[in-house]
Amino acid sequence: MLIDSHCHLDFDALAGDLSAVMARMEAAGVSNCVTISTHVEQFDKICAIAEANDNVWCSVGTHPHNAHEELHITSDDLIKLSDHKKCIAIGEAGLDYFYDNSPRDAQKQGFLNHIAAARQTGLPLIIHARDADEDMAQILKEETLKGAFPFVLHCFSSGIELANTGIELGGYVSFSGILTFKNAKTVQEVAKNAPKDKILVETDAPFLAPVPHRGKSNEPAFVRHTAQFLADIRGVELSTIAEQTTDNFYRLFSKAKTE
Repeated sequence: MLIDSHCHLDFDALAGDLSAVMARMEAAGVSNCVTISTHVEQFDKICAIAEANDNVWCSVGTHPHNAHEELHITSDDLIKLSDHKKCIAIGEAGLDYFYDNSPRDAQKQGFLNHIAAARQTGLPLIIHARDADEDMAQILKEETLKGAFPFVLHCFSSGIELANTGIELGGYVSFSGILTFKNAKTVQEVAKNAPKDKILVETDAPFLAPVPHRGKSNEPAFVRHTAQFLADIRGVELSTIAEQTTDNFYRLFSKAKTE
């Protein structure tokens, strides 16, 4: 069985037909998924989805696009909310210099707040990094020196150097449908060579549907296509990738073992 380590079940494209989405997920051999928070102030909605579905966990955090809207959310606030039994991660948070929807200083401050929460709780930090490799690597190095914290570079689309930095610091790398795109040569190179105990798969649904569904609305069932592509480029069977990524998931998201 596979696990979709990152999706957004509260987004309209999925929320409107959630029972069917979940049925297709299970039929595709995807046992569980994590629905990811993008606004802390909407955490109740995320929690409700996780509470209503035994095979769904959730996170708590502020997406970098929304960082300037939730700078009043402290690390203590994140820590308190993360105590919910179905909440197994902090984030997603990080840096997005491609869209720059939030001022960069706000993104950085929000990111640091989330790192502090991950460090104190021991819950993994789900990191969004886009066109910000240099600053992201610097922050990860500096903050790790203050005290290690678990993390995953989600929906990886960055350069090889950031992947190597993340792995060297103990982090994981998660691959989305981007991996299956013809022009994603760098991502494919990272996926081919990353240590087998540091890889995860995800959809980031409803975005970034993998080939052969590219251009359509994504959903957790489609993580199977990404996992198959990952297996092909690593020269192993799909069952091997399923076993490796599931083991890695439970090692990183250790709270999920108890829920």
